[in-house]
Parts: sequence; C-alpha cells; structure tokens
Amino acid sequence: MRKKVLVLGSNFGGLTAALAVKRELHGDVDVRVISPGDRFVFNPSLIWLPFGKRDAAGITFPVGPTFASHGVDFVHDAAVEIDADHKLVRTASGGSYDYDYLVVATGYRNRMDVVPGLVDNAVTITSLEEAQRAGEAWQRYLSDPGDIVVAASQGAGCFGAAYEFLFNTSYRLKKAGLRKQVKLTYVSSEPFLGHFGIGGLPHGEQLLGMFLRKQGIDAHVGVALDHVATDAVVLADGTEIPSSYSMVVPPFIGQEVAANATALDPDDKGYLPVRPTYQSEKFDDVYVVGIAAQVVAPWQTAVPMGIPKTGLPTEVQAHTAASNIAAQIRGEAPTHSKPFGDIPAVCVMDAGNNGVIILADKMLPPREHGILVPGPQAHAMKLAFEKYFLWKARNGYVHLP
Repeated sequence: MRKKVLVLGSNFGGLTAALAVKRELHGDVDVRVISPGDRFVFNPSLIWLPFGKRDAAGITFPVGPTFASHGVDFVHDAAVEIDADHKLVRTASGGSYDYDYLVVATGYRNRMDVVPGLVDNAVTITSLEEAQRAGEAWQRYLSDPGDIVVAASQGAGCFGAAYEFLFNTSYRLKKAGLRKQVKLTYVSSEPFLGHFGIGGLPHGEQLLGMFLRKQGIDAHVGVALDHVATDAVVLADGTEIPSSYSMVVPPFIGQEVAANATALDPDDKGYLPVRPTYQSEKFDDVYVVGIAAQVVAPWQTAVPMGIPKTGLPTEVQAHTAASNIAAQIRGEAPTHSKPFGDIPAVCVMDAGNNGVIILADKMLPPREHGILVPGPQAHAMKLAFEKYFLWKARNGYVHLP
C-alpha cells in the first residue's frame, strides 16, 4: 500500500514540500494538501500593493490546478486539530484525514494586540487583506497628506518589509510631489539600523544610515511602541511622533492549529520545535517547515525582536523535509539536515527605483562572508525574480532554483 503524506498549508512551504516529495518518489506516494486558502500569495510583492503598483490578481494564483497537474490532492479547508498520537488531522468542516507522514507548513498570524491602537489607527502589509486595507488608507491619505511613520514593533521579525515599505513610501511621495512637505520617520525594535533580525552584516548600519540621511528620514531604533493614536505614534519612552499614516509591522505567531498541538510542544508564540532534519522533536513522522518552525535567536536584545523566516529558508526547509520523508518511505534513515542558521541569506530589498542586494553564507552568525550591494540593479532584480518565481510556482517546478 502506498504511503500517505499530508501537508498543511499551500504557500511557500506547503506547495514546495508537497510537490517535492511527489517528485522525489516519482509519483509513488499519495500526497494531499489541506489549506484554508486556495490561492498562493507571493508575499514579497505586498510592499507594492498599497501604492497601486500591484493587485491581488497579479501576485496570486489558484493552487488547485497546480496540485492537480502533479497528481496531488487538494482540500480547501482549515485544519483545526493535529492528533499526532493517532496520526490524524481534523478540519473545520468535520473532515478527518489520516497520514503516514505529516508536514506542518501553516505559516503565521499577525499578533495585532501587541500595540494598543494598531488595529484601529494603523495599517500593516504582512497579509494580502491587510495590504489591500493599507492601499485604501493610502488613497485617503493622498487627499489629505501629513507626516508618516513606518515601524517594526517590539517582537517583529519581518524588518526587510518595513525597510522596503519605508523607502517605497519615500519614492512614492516624491513621485506625487509631496516628499518635501512630509516628515517620514522609521521606528524599529532593531538595536541598530541594518540588523534585519539576523545580526546585521558588514557596513550594513552605515549603508542604511546613508540611505536614510540621503532621503531625509528620521530613525528611532532599539525602542518599543507604547500605542498608536489617530494622529501619532507614541514610543515606550514617551516620545510622540505625529503621523497621518502609520504602517506597523507586528510580530508573527503560529496559526492556532499549530499553537494548540500540545503533543508537538509549541512555544509561547505557537511555533513548533524541530530537529535539523525538520522533524518534530517528539515525532519522527511529523515535519515542520517555514514560519511554523521554531527558531531560537542566538542573542538577546533590550527590546524583544524576532527572526525573519522568509521564502528562501522556507523552501530549503521544505526540500529537506521532502528528502527525509522520501528516505523514510524507502526504508532509509532521514539524514538530510540544514539548520536554519546555516541556510544562506539571499535577499533583495527594494527601494522604489533602487535597492540593496543582501548576501551572506549563513542566515545567522557566526558567518565567514556577508555583503550588501546597493544600486538600481536590485530593483530590476526583484522585478525579474517576482515574474520568475510566480511562473515556477504556478507550474509546480519546485525543483528549479
């Protein structure tokens, strides 16, 4: 009887894991994906959506046809319970699905209660729906412009998106003829500019500082937010920064199905601890990839901050898990491993018509190599990568780089 692999989630981690294990075993395995969303979302492009440079149709695609073309069953439903002891997953519609191997790639939720006033008086861009709401607020802002604050709150980890939105905001204000009359401020829990949640890279602080000075952007780093008012962002030290448009990147937490899976020992953020093979620490037949997988920071900071779990490490984790599941099904030991900190850091930070290419041999220190390459080629590179990745994912070519 063919083994059953069940995958929870259909974005970067889920889509990659499902198609990769099917390919590794030359189709000789039953793979099913359960996901509450039926469209893949290319999250790196959400930074452009509020400014009308992208819409939902341009950065998403339906996953059902992709899975079907590769012989993967797709269930459009939300997983609500993982019973790891009995190898069962239950769904919101009352379904029950058994498995031989499980991949948890459920992603994240925004923790919107971390800062009072965030929901009512600010916007964020870390989901498609929230980015669309940020776009509606941007249109209202343009009719009555004022000062702007872009912030990454205490506990946040997605600093790249905050920087990208900051510099794209500056660029869009300039295009609209508003830049000189708007005070633009960046607020971050990072201990210094260019930390990015990965410990920083050589000359990163100086480079980001230069970018901000050149564009006349004020910065407050190593600070927490106290609350967001209708007309200001107030910091924990009492500093009040006037703001007519506040964009705040909040912390991420695990989806409820993962956070409630007590047998898998979730942490206080709802993330699940894993071994370097991406197997759960407690179950050899359960794998966890992407944001759902716990990553312990190798440092402590005065203001709590997270670690960015972006698309590239998620894909690496998903391929590692798929290779190990395939090995187990073949009766071999799951020996493939790639700890999160050892995955190379490759990121393109867009700045409207400019940007920075970020490269390092490891996501987390200690490192041997790391470099930041500024210039307009970064913007062109991000545009090209968007088109390439959406083509690759839509066609299920997860074996391509």
